[in-house]
Amino acid sequence: MRENPLKKIVELQKKGENVGIYSVCSANGYVIEAALKRGLSDGSCVLIESTANQCDQNGGYTGMTPADFRQFVLETAERNGFDKERIFLGGDHLGPLTFAHKDEAEAMADAEELIRCYVGAGFTKIHIDTSMKVNSDDPDTRLSDEVIAGRGARLARVAEETYQQLLEREPDAVPPVYIIGSEVPIPGGAVGSEDNGVQVTKVEDFRNTVEAFKEAFREAGLENDVWERVIGVVVQPGVEEKDSGCTEYDREKAKELMASIDEYPGLVFEGHSTDYQTKIKLRELIEDGVGILKVGPGLTFAMREGLFALENIERELLNGTDAELSRFSEVLDEEMCRDDCYWRKHYQGTEAELRFKRKYSFSDRCRYYMPVPEVEKAIGRLIDNLRTHGIPLNLLSQFMPIQYTKVREGELENDPVELIEDRIINTIDEYLYATHQKELM
Repeated sequence: MRENPLKKIVELQKKGENVGIYSVCSANGYVIEAALKRGLSDGSCVLIESTANQCDQNGGYTGMTPADFRQFVLETAERNGFDKERIFLGGDHLGPLTFAHKDEAEAMADAEELIRCYVGAGFTKIHIDTSMKVNSDDPDTRLSDEVIAGRGARLARVAEETYQQLLEREPDAVPPVYIIGSEVPIPGGAVGSEDNGVQVTKVEDFRNTVEAFKEAFREAGLENDVWERVIGVVVQPGVEEKDSGCTEYDREKAKELMASIDEYPGLVFEGHSTDYQTKIKLRELIEDGVGILKVGPGLTFAMREGLFALENIERELLNGTDAELSRFSEVLDEEMCRDDCYWRKHYQGTEAELRFKRKYSFSDRCRYYMPVPEVEKAIGRLIDNLRTHGIPLNLLSQFMPIQYTKVREGELENDPVELIEDRIINTIDEYLYATHQKELM
C-alpha cells in the first residue's frame, strides 16, 4: 500500500520543522486555476477541498458530484501544465450535515453514500464530521463524544471498504488520510454577524475527542493502519472572520491547547476559518502545531476585489462611449436580492448596511452568486470589453497597483483574467509564506 504524502506533514512537524499546507476550500474556477498556477511557479503541491454542501451524490449547490469536481480540477491542471500527482483532493465536513433534517437511519445512510462518492472518486483527505444533530436526536441534549465518534467510525469503515474497491480498479490508488473533530462554524460560515467572542478549544475537550474516536475506531475494527491514517483534529485556535475584520490568532490564549498536541505523535491540528489572518499569524499557527490551514472566502473575496477593480477601469475607460458596460456589481447585487437564500441569515442591519455587506463583507456571501448565469454573463462582458479596448497602464496603476508593478516588470500579462488570478495569488502567497509546503514533495 502506498503511503499518503500528506502524512509527511505530521512527520516533519514532530521533527520540529515548521511545515504545513494550505487548503483551497473553493469550487470557483478562477480560484482553483490561480492556486494551480501559483503551485506551478512555486514548485509546490496544492490541496483543494470540496465541502459536503458544494458537492455530493446529488450535485450539491455547485451541481457537481465529487467525481465531477475531481474531473474539473484535473482538467484545469492539465490546461495549465500542472502535474496531477502534486494535487491532493479533500472532502470537508463529510457526514450527515446536509441530511440532518432526516432521522438517524436515513441521514447516516445518506452520509455513507456521500463518503462512498468521495473516496470512490479518488479523494485522499477525508474530514469526517458527525458533530451535528439529526432530526431524531434530542434537541435539548448535547451529543455525547461517544455518539459523535461512533457515527464517525461507521463512516470511516465505509471509506475503507470503498478504498479497497477502488484498489481493484486502480492498484496504485493512495489510501485516504482522515481528519476528525469540528470545533468550527458549519461550511459557508457562521449564521448571524454578532461577535460573541471566539473560544479556544479546551484541552480536555480535544483529548476527549481523540480518545473517543480512537475507541470507536477500535470497536469498529479500524485499528492499527487505519487509525494511523487519522492525521489531524479540527480545533478552534481562536480565529474567525467577521463582516469587517477577523479575530486574529493570539498565541497566549491558545498556548495550552497548542502544547497539548505534543502528547500525540501521530496528529497535527487542522485550522478552519483562517481567512484574513496576516501572514505572520498564519506562520505562527504552523509553528504552534496547526499542520493544515483552511481558506475559502478569503480567496473568493480577493477574486471579487479584482473584478470590482476591473469594473472601475471599464467604467473610467468606456463610460460615455458606445460600448455596452458590464454593470457587473449592479447585476451581482440584483441577483443577490432576487434570491437571498445564501446571505439573508448571515447579514443583519438596515437596508444600507445590508447593501454594503452584500458587496464587501469578509464572509463573502456573494461568492455563491458567481455561477448565476446573469452574473457570469456580466463577467464575460467585462472581460471582453477590456480585452477589446485594452487596459491603460495609468488606470491599472490606479486600481490594481500591485499587478501594475508586475506588468511593468514583465512578470504578468496585462490581461483581465491574468489580473484577477494574480489578485487571488496575492492572498495565496501569504499562506505559502507560512506553510513552506514545497518541502512536502
